[in-house]
Amino acid sequence: IYMLFENEAVLALLWEEKMNKIKKILKKRKVWFFIILFAFVYFNNCSFLTKQRTGKPLLLAHRGLAQTFNIEGITNETNTAQRINKPEYPYLENTIPSMEAAFQDGADIVELDIQLTKDGQFAVFHDWTLEYRTNGKGVIKDYTMAELKQFDVGYNYTADDGKTFPFRGKGVGLMPSLDEVLNYFPEQSLLIHIKSDDSQDGEQLAQYFSKLPLKRLNQLTVYGGDKPIAVLQKRLPNIRVMSAATLKKGLLSYIVIGWTGYIPQSCKNTEFHIPLKYAPILWGWPNRFLNRMESVNTRVIVVGGEGEFSQGFDTVEDIKRLPSDYTGGIWTNRIDRIAPLFNNKKIN
Repeated sequence: IYMLFENEAVLALLWEEKMNKIKKILKKRKVWFFIILFAFVYFNNCSFLTKQRTGKPLLLAHRGLAQTFNIEGITNETNTAQRINKPEYPYLENTIPSMEAAFQDGADIVELDIQLTKDGQFAVFHDWTLEYRTNGKGVIKDYTMAELKQFDVGYNYTADDGKTFPFRGKGVGLMPSLDEVLNYFPEQSLLIHIKSDDSQDGEQLAQYFSKLPLKRLNQLTVYGGDKPIAVLQKRLPNIRVMSAATLKKGLLSYIVIGWTGYIPQSCKNTEFHIPLKYAPILWGWPNRFLNRMESVNTRVIVVGGEGEFSQGFDTVEDIKRLPSDYTGGIWTNRIDRIAPLFNNKKIN
């Protein structure tokens, strides 16, 4: 009996020793596994080992060359025409003269807003109500395009709390249709914001775009409410689109799996508007991420602040916050100030 227990004790010691050796081996393998995984993730996503990008960034002029305004305390209900800064130029947002000035100043892309009219056209106008900016009343859908042409789109702009209205009488007939914009700028790239979350508006826009040649569609990007964008994505899968839903799905999918180098389907053929403060969490930022998105026909635009209320890169100080070799898109409200910085290569 004594020998039996003694042998069992020896066996137990031998077993314990064997298990300790196994644990040490597994621990070493675990350490090496994480070292290898870390090295893979790092080298697979660092920018200095990727194809270097050349050239200057894509400059996106928000609403053309438009009047700027104070964004402090702004909400979705704020009438921005009633709080503009002292005018520095004669242009009004979402008009052909403002877009032309933006392209002449060096914009690569111009952003504009569209809404469906009573007679089935798309008017280029931002606000939900005509009262904010014009001498009209109601909403765009209440009027035909011909009727909208009668309004003064500069009527309610003021920089001094209503003491003076510097653009009153100067904006009659300046509200263009989408037709007019596309005909006036047949080769330029445009970012079109459909101011709607109505599926039917998406259907009408899809029908409108279906008549355009593929070359022209490739120069256009559309963003807006989830419903109309979902319709466009289904009806015209070749056009680049973006909504809150596509943006959220694409970026979250990329954060989860992008470290492997695999690009999720939700990241393809779309556009990402990314606040610069969050951009560094994206795998491969900036160059490898930009190369990956470019390879699947997705455009990347950095925006200011939290990405809300039209914040852009509007000063030299704003531009200095970008990576020195950044060549993606830049959202700006002051194309007249920003474009010369890159054309002259002087950002000190």
